[in-house]
Amino acid sequence: MANNDRLQDEITLRQLFASLWRSKWLIVFISLASVALGTTAALLIPKTYRATAILAPSSDTGTDGQLSTIGSLASQFGLSSLAGLGAGGSKSAESAAVLESRALTQRYIKDNGLLPVLFSKLWDAKANRWKVESPNKVPTLWKGVERFQKLRGVRSDTRTGIVTLTVTWTDAKPAALWANGLVALVNESLRSKAIEESERNIAYLKDQAEQTAAVEGRQAIYKVLENELNKVMLARGRAEYAFKVLDPAVAPEKAYAPRLLVWIIASFAAGAFFASLLVLIRDSLRS
Repeated sequence: MANNDRLQDEITLRQLFASLWRSKWLIVFISLASVALGTTAALLIPKTYRATAILAPSSDTGTDGQLSTIGSLASQFGLSSLAGLGAGGSKSAESAAVLESRALTQRYIKDNGLLPVLFSKLWDAKANRWKVESPNKVPTLWKGVERFQKLRGVRSDTRTGIVTLTVTWTDAKPAALWANGLVALVNESLRSKAIEESERNIAYLKDQAEQTAAVEGRQAIYKVLENELNKVMLARGRAEYAFKVLDPAVAPEKAYAPRLLVWIIASFAAGAFFASLLVLIRDSLRS
């Protein structure tokens, strides 16, 4: 019984191959036609370019050690008012989060006037105004952020800490410019924020020192104050505060998409598959 089933399967496969072979020229024609359509589509689709920047998070410059020092001093001398200065997290994690944040993206779009670029089909460059009349259809910063986030990609390697930033756009030069601009904005934003926070802490610590009578307590405050002064000095002297640029983005000369060879292979495979399926269905209906 098993031999009969095996023989029946072999006959069925032979019939299938025979059916396909009889219509081989039809399959070839449809496959080539599919390749022609796929190639034409690949040539007509606007090219996109991907610029890539390789980043490494800057060191935390002893932040963890400073925070533990603050906490120990506060508990040792009963300075509960200093405990809040010990709260914080990893600067590396903060930097990566800010790089992908909506707030940073919105600021970059606004500062560089990118809405007309991102929505160029709706912008009249000669008249310097939007083509649409309805206020509801005018692109907003919110819409600009939504679109820009689709162009930008951030990938972090948890093992090495290396961060890869990509920007994909229809023009190579703006793609590289935007990638490098985002990194510069992250560095400047977090550097300014660190300086402002430390300056507030310094003013607060000076005030606490004046109100503390105990010599040991004043010494503890001055120790924390020294740490805050060091943080300000390091922040002011470090342009790459959040990220060190290992490899800046450059304008790519080769388009990222569409990839012509991939389109040709995919079109041929799709054409051959559907042509074969069409032949088998036709012969099945005839039989």
